[in-house]
Amino acid sequence: MPREEPLLAPRQSSEHSSIRHEDEEDALLTGERVARSDDQRRGWGFWRQIGLFTWALVATVAVIVLAVAYQHKRLTQHDSQPTWGPGGKPTGKRNVIFMVSDGMGPTSLSLTRSFRQLELGLPPDDTLVLDQHHIGTSRTRSTSSLVTDSAAGATAFSCGIKSYNGAISVLSDHSPCGTVLEAAHQAGYKTGLVVTTRITDATPACFASHVNLRQYEDRIAEQEIGDHPLGRVVDLMLGGGRCHFLPNTTEGSCRGDDRDLIKEAEANGFHYIHSRKQFDGLSMGKDAKLPLLGLFAERDIPYEIDRRHVEDEYPSLEEMTRTALTALSKATEHSDKGFFIMIEGSRIDHAGHGNDPAAQVHEVLAYDKAFAAVLKFLEEDSTPGVLVSTSDHETGGLAAARQLHKSYPDYKWLPEVLAKASHSSEYLHAKLKEYLDGKGKKDDRATQRAYIRKQLLEKGLGIDDATDAEVDSLIETDPVWPANYIFADIISRRAQVGWTTHGHSAVDVNIYASSTKDAWPLVGNHENTDVGAFLAEYLDVDVRNVTKQLQQRSNDWLGDPLGADVRVDQLDTYHGEFKRGLAGSYFIDSMSCGCGSTDHSH
Repeated sequence: MPREEPLLAPRQSSEHSSIRHEDEEDALLTGERVARSDDQRRGWGFWRQIGLFTWALVATVAVIVLAVAYQHKRLTQHDSQPTWGPGGKPTGKRNVIFMVSDGMGPTSLSLTRSFRQLELGLPPDDTLVLDQHHIGTSRTRSTSSLVTDSAAGATAFSCGIKSYNGAISVLSDHSPCGTVLEAAHQAGYKTGLVVTTRITDATPACFASHVNLRQYEDRIAEQEIGDHPLGRVVDLMLGGGRCHFLPNTTEGSCRGDDRDLIKEAEANGFHYIHSRKQFDGLSMGKDAKLPLLGLFAERDIPYEIDRRHVEDEYPSLEEMTRTALTALSKATEHSDKGFFIMIEGSRIDHAGHGNDPAAQVHEVLAYDKAFAAVLKFLEEDSTPGVLVSTSDHETGGLAAARQLHKSYPDYKWLPEVLAKASHSSEYLHAKLKEYLDGKGKKDDRATQRAYIRKQLLEKGLGIDDATDAEVDSLIETDPVWPANYIFADIISRRAQVGWTTHGHSAVDVNIYASSTKDAWPLVGNHENTDVGAFLAEYLDVDVRNVTKQLQQRSNDWLGDPLGADVRVDQLDTYHGEFKRGLAGSYFIDSMSCGCGSTDHSH
């Protein structure tokens, strides 16, 4: 039988219990015995447990509901009004300056920063202007690939919608999407495009034209001067690409027909200039008359590392930027609307495709100077405005490191090697071809080697220790590995700069702005379409209405429709690509990148 205890005997708490009655805890602290029955203690503790459990359950559910709601808001943010933060959404007259550093990834900044510090004798904490305005990052995938091209990337900026690689402001169903530039023009803003590549290249094309493939540059040129469903939408264009505007009966033309777009542009009101002297006659924009078309190179304006030797022939990106901003500001002086302009540091991308680190750092420095010029303009101009800058993608898979041997590498890269270079690999390739096709054709191998060592490697790259094998590889080049690739590899190895591809990569790219206050919705990590949505929202223009207008027409003006085998809305899968590399055909395939550089590599 169970042992009976005296009725008044104190009941001992279980040594395994983790919860005590609050009165019992008081008794332990004060030494006073609490006279409560066993049933009383059990009832109070039980209901106290129930209360605590219920409170915890309700709180947990509430936290989960709030978290789900917050996540949903973040995921749908691009389809709703952005959160404007300090100062709120701007009102009244305003300007938007959108800059694109084509092909510039995070490592481009690291490389250029260290190069500049060494070249100018600056301390380790000295930074680029861009570094001081970094506010976020952008995710770059397209609808057809995790690795985007410039066409799909710029379509995300101009339309605020993702599309397939190669699309120029055209959607996956091959219908046109209205652009922020077109919407700004219809709303009364003045508009502009400034680039260092062809004005018909993918990025500028996406703001003022619509075609199914970026290769249709003749048609892009036609639309840019006003042969467009909406008429002329651009007030100012400065850059290269003159060959697409000249009839094929003219020297220097690359058109497929005999249309003279220069004459057509002038008939449509454009003031046309094509020389450095005419550019200087604009008085940095004070004497510019809109609409203005300035085409300063047959194709692309030379790399900055080369252009600085021929400044009397080509304006710099900074000079074109200052001129364009002044001209547009003057043109909107008495208007209740401001302007929208897209400015591109185009050839950062080409330096990446060519794996040329010396050209790369000079292109980024040129872009940094243009960025600083825009900041100065915004500080001095009476009209409120915002500067937003980002890249469409990274090019080259650039790394500020390189392992040269099987043995474990030293931790270093050497900017001093790049500081000795005076020209790009593209420039040296052209000089080598000129020599080998001319006088060098009759020279023996020893004479050819001597010329290449002295005139190209030493004078052009500052390299005096080239091996015979390296020099001979420049003489015996073939289409799958042209001389500019070899020049670039020679200097990259000595600087210990690494590259993983001659194409693009999928790395997130940086977003910069004049201030976080003005570009608050872009702080943090975003889809590239969020950048496009911000531009339209800041200007308060209706891009969707422009899309409706464009889609009312048949699509025959967009160029040949794509075949059914072309991917537009699904990612590719693995098909044993590594075998192509082993067979030696990979680099032949890669040369169809459509990036548009003038050298033989693409």
